[in-house]
Amino acid sequence: MEEVIKIEGGHSLRGTVRISGSKNATVALIPAAILGHGPVTICGVPNISDVESLSVLLKELDVEVVRKGEDILIIDPSHMSNKAMVQETVGKLRASYYFMGALLGKYGHVEMKMPGGCYLGPRPIDLHLKGFEALGATIQYEHGAYIIEANELVGTKIFLDIASVGATINIMMAAVYAKGRTTIENAAKEPEIIDVATLLNKMGAKIRGVGTNLITIDGVDRLDGCFHEIIPDRIEAATYLVLGAAAAEAVTVENIIPQHLESLISKLDEIGILMEIGIDYVKMLGRKEQLKAVDVQTLPYPGFATDIQQPLTALLTQAQGQSIVTETIYKERFKHCHELNKMGANINVMPPSAMINGGTPLAGCEVTATDLRCGACLVIAGLLAEGITTIREIYHIDRGYDNLDGKLTALGAKIWREQID
Repeated sequence: MEEVIKIEGGHSLRGTVRISGSKNATVALIPAAILGHGPVTICGVPNISDVESLSVLLKELDVEVVRKGEDILIIDPSHMSNKAMVQETVGKLRASYYFMGALLGKYGHVEMKMPGGCYLGPRPIDLHLKGFEALGATIQYEHGAYIIEANELVGTKIFLDIASVGATINIMMAAVYAKGRTTIENAAKEPEIIDVATLLNKMGAKIRGVGTNLITIDGVDRLDGCFHEIIPDRIEAATYLVLGAAAAEAVTVENIIPQHLESLISKLDEIGILMEIGIDYVKMLGRKEQLKAVDVQTLPYPGFATDIQQPLTALLTQAQGQSIVTETIYKERFKHCHELNKMGANINVMPPSAMINGGTPLAGCEVTATDLRCGACLVIAGLLAEGITTIREIYHIDRGYDNLDGKLTALGAKIWREQID
């Protein structure tokens, strides 16, 4: 038996949806918390399966994890042990690689199998490993696991060939206990990096320059516990903005930081969506007229996020003319297009671009969520489609969206789960 999501399309959405804490920040904040020597309380933790997987890994390291209420996680590493991380859970989510930087920084030794997660084409961790080596670590790969160790980590200049979010955070975590000063040049600028640095600075780290392409870390001897509230999830917010653009009469997306979404908001305006933008909300007010085709190119922050191109593609199937989506981050991130074509879309994929011939009606059928954001794309397509859409492999969706069914039902969508053979 398999659990699927079913959606009956054609229902207009109205109401208010509140965005949860950032998934991409949370999965880095949880490993970062073990760098301390006292309890770290994190508020705004989304109820997603990746958090459960990370909690399992923490318990394997003898870290105490307590969930209070709906969104508070208390992580206490006071009695932590450094153990080999070769469990099956490590291979299930990509964010497990943040334990590399955290354990290397704290103990000077980490043994860990290759991380997993959504397959979006090659996603090597070479930049992470080069950063660790620059700090003084040696790396071996044996029996499917990395063994990374250093007698002493020493601050140095590190230049990232690509402005990688994961490498920036991982090197930052390894460097907080390094002797002297570390600089990361061509650092990524995503808001989630700022959130992790904010947590570490509250714990006693000395990190400056986050949000720019030059981050400076002065090593310290000790980090302690603290209280931290996670920033809102800009990708969940973006998903609901696109969803509102596709199917809303009037939907307010609240608990967001509109500045984090400027590239999407300007693109929705270009497509022909009416919006009211407030300090911490965006109200979707329907369409100006017929939707217009647009061209989109994914870029590192503050450019158009790769995680948003898949949900936006569902909306572009309804825009008149040909839209071209060019993917510069993950060149193979187009599996959703095959699923949309099953529903009646007319999309030609020629990596690194997809040509979307819009204005095609969509019809409900059985489709498969091949990854997290593909799942979000198919939910939006299901809301637009005539009839019932069945989405399989929904564990991808549950990895990154907190209470998707409940939030959509409250807006007036007809969405439910069923067990099928």
